[in-house]
This record gives sequence, structure tokens and C-alpha cells, in this order.
Amino acid sequence: MTELKTSVDFKKIDEILKEYNYNKTNLITILQKVQAIYRYLPEEAISYIGENIEGLSPATVYGVVTFYAQFSLEPKGKYEIKVCDGTACHVRGSMPVLEAVRKKLSLQNGKMTTPNGLFSLETVSCLGACSLAPAVVINEKVYPKMTPDAVLIIIDTLLKENE
Repeated sequence: MTELKTSVDFKKIDEILKEYNYNKTNLITILQKVQAIYRYLPEEAISYIGENIEGLSPATVYGVVTFYAQFSLEPKGKYEIKVCDGTACHVRGSMPVLEAVRKKLSLQNGKMTTPNGLFSLETVSCLGACSLAPAVVINEKVYPKMTPDAVLIIIDTLLKENE
């Protein structure tokens, strides 16, 4: 497997900036649109946005990106797996589910995304699905009452779909 390398298309970013009139009040929306293209916010894109919107700097844009949890500085996978570790999920066994995913995808040493860019894994404080605990969300689809075995079946299915 090879590491992902992102090439930033500044023409696409220019189109987004133009769509929102290069207006700093639209920064969050601009960042969301750029992240939708790359599945994260490349450093070059952050700098470019900061240099091309009047009244902003790359440092200001970086500050916004790092403040909001919705933005990522690391590439996200095609499948974003979110394991809830809120109180209800934790008590009902979310950590064994998380560890099963981590082991299956060989994500160690703080790595959150597989080298092939297929999967990203993160824990979240609460998904608002306490009655379904432990809950896992994969690309906005909620999987209730997860077990380590059940989550591995889902991952195996996704792997087969991508062979």
C-alpha cells in the first residue's frame, strides 16, 4: 500500500472562493466545500485561502480549522468510522469495538487513516444515540448495539465491495 499524496487544484479553490465572493464571512462554508473535495484540508489549501480572502491570513484560517472539530488536517478515508465513547456507549462496551476496528485495520501509533485511504477511525464523545449503545457511525449510517464481531463483519463487507 502506498501513502496518499494530495495535489491541490487551486482552480477548484478559486471557483469556491469566487462562488462565495472571496468574503471572509463565508470562511466556514468555503472550508467545508474544500474539505469535501479532498476529505481533509491540505496545508496548501489553507494557506491559499488565507492569502486570497481580504482581511484574513493563513494563520487565521489555520486557527479556524483547528478550532472546529468538523475540519481535519489529515486525510480521511472513503469510509469514516466513528465509534462513540460517551457514557452509555462506554459502559456498554464501545472500547472493545474500537480496539477490534483498530486491530483489523492495523491502525497503531496514533494513525487514524489506513495507508490506502479506504478507512478512517475516530472516537467521538457522543452520537446522541444512547439507547442504541454502543453505537458506530460509518459515513453517516448508524450501526446500533455494536459488538467487536459485528463491526468486523461490516468492515469485511466494505472491503469486499472495494476489491
